[in-house]
Amino acid sequence: MKNWKKVGLTALAGSLVTTSAFAGAVTVSGVANLTYTANSGAEDTPLATNTGVGIDGSRWGLNKSLTFSGSGELDNGWTVSVSQTLADGSSTGLGMTIDMGDMGTLNYEADTGARGIGKIKDMMPTADEDVGNGIDVDGSGTAGGLSGTVSGGTQGFHYSKALDMVEFGIGYAPKGGTGTGSGSVSGIGGAASTVSGFIKVDPMDGLEIGFGIGEKATATAGDKGVTDDHQTVYVTYVYGPLTAGYQLSNVDTTGSTADDEQTRWALLYAVNDEMSISYQDHNNDDGTATDEDATGWSASYTSGGMTFKLHRNSADNVGNAVSKESEHTEVGVTFAF
Repeated sequence: MKNWKKVGLTALAGSLVTTSAFAGAVTVSGVANLTYTANSGAEDTPLATNTGVGIDGSRWGLNKSLTFSGSGELDNGWTVSVSQTLADGSSTGLGMTIDMGDMGTLNYEADTGARGIGKIKDMMPTADEDVGNGIDVDGSGTAGGLSGTVSGGTQGFHYSKALDMVEFGIGYAPKGGTGTGSGSVSGIGGAASTVSGFIKVDPMDGLEIGFGIGEKATATAGDKGVTDDHQTVYVTYVYGPLTAGYQLSNVDTTGSTADDEQTRWALLYAVNDEMSISYQDHNNDDGTATDEDATGWSASYTSGGMTFKLHRNSADNVGNAVSKESEHTEVGVTFAF
């Protein structure tokens, strides 16, 4: 995104919660997204750009977000940054990041699914939205199989480190409480404390392989709470203008004898530097007699800060319910500044 406004500061003491002043900068960036959607079949619950209102037929929609970011360098060379995102007038993301150079990066974020295994829950290439957008595959609105708060509650820590051909990350989120801390956030964390992680390897040009394992908080019982176990493995390969990907995810649900196994594969073709098209295929086997199947096509064209986009997703046996079908078509234009 292009910076809309940049202001030099001599102190970020208030916003960065520190007692010493240091040189820094504040940037503001944003996105406005105008869409036209058409739904049919069983899906009448809005997702993504269609927030707050049920869809029956077609509708126009507009959403927008602003991100305020502040950063500064410490005396030891480390960089501290804070960001706050406002989407449609509501706060949707707040985070603090400490870049420690060769020692890696540590951040604390109020963003579900952004820690540990949540960083790689959906690695399939796409020109626009993924195959789950608008049709609620696997009951979550995402098709990666690792839906919801994969690594804990609404806030938590994530540490990452990149080496020559390897990158790894570890996420931790505390179990929520009832008190209010100095950050004035009541009951931060999830129903359970959770730990997860991932590792990505680039063994050759164009090839990336990743594996993740972790937990999802589901109940508050006991000191630690109750969690489901999640695993995912993926591979992507870039050859010229073509990108191919495959991802297998498994969820071992507490108290259930059947695992939830989800597979996805995708192809993306870059027509040129401005235009791309893609196809995704998704299957969810929850141990019942009926598999959920979904497919999606998407395309995008970018000109400067403006992107025109189109995607059409369809699914059979949504939520593994026999004959429950859903279709979602969306045309939109995005302005980034």
